[in-house]
Amino acid sequence: MRVMVLVKATEDSEKGFSPTPETNEMMEAMGRFNDELEAAGILVTADGLKPSSAGKRIAFHGPKRRVIDGPFAEARELVAGFWLWNVKDMDEAVEWVKRCPNPMPGPSEIEIRPLYEMADLQ
Repeated sequence: MRVMVLVKATEDSEKGFSPTPETNEMMEAMGRFNDELEAAGILVTADGLKPSSAGKRIAFHGPKRRVIDGPFAEARELVAGFWLWNVKDMDEAVEWVKRCPNPMPGPSEIEIRPLYEMADLQ
């Protein structure tokens, strides 16, 4: 089963990345965690996202398209980074996320969402 593991944004992540001893330590811990995921054969891909101020949204209404420039409101509703994992089930994904170092300097959340597989669409 494939799952998208979403690191939710925070006010801190929306400010952008600045190298400090604290953020460097956090990145090293995350690198070690990613190494464990890779060694276990779970990690498909992972990356961090720049703040929403660097992004754009495209709003659709019938044939019309409207471009909306970032930043976007409600940091807690945004995504700061992601992994794509291949796990045996949701329980395994939850167990891996519980082992993850905190991806933010303060309180944070990680969301796990299963991807549709072809069998789901038939």
